Amino acid sequence: MTELMDLLLGMEIPEPQTAEYKIKRLSRLCGKDVVFRIKQLGYNRVAELKKEGDDLAVQTLLAGLVDPDLKDHDTVEALKQKYSAATPAILLKRMLLPGEIEDLSAAIERLSGYRMNTLEEIKKK
Repeated sequence: MTELMDLLLGMEIPEPQTAEYKIKRLSRLCGKDVVFRIKQLGYNRVAELKKEGDDLAVQTLLAGLVDPDLKDHDTVEALKQKYSAATPAILLKRMLLPGEIEDLSAAIERLSGYRMNTLEEIKKK
């Protein structure tokens, strides 16, 4: 067995990463911090989202959003009524500004290993 195989077999499998982001505009409007919690996405989920292609930033945000949980029927119904939104995607578009959606989507992508430098070339001596 090679040293690399020993390293890979010996490492702990990391838990999926999460992060929290304060939405500045909503926090100002509410007079209290409005914090969205997001999670990293796995390879297969990212591939599905890219294949669907429509509204990629919104779909990425919906897939990676932990809190508020827009997949929870009770939670989302109250918000959908407040914002007159038929779907969670429309709700996000009415609740958040386009730049906020893009920024949160980019943060999910970074947690998932995209939009960052993940490799370092090893130069031979």
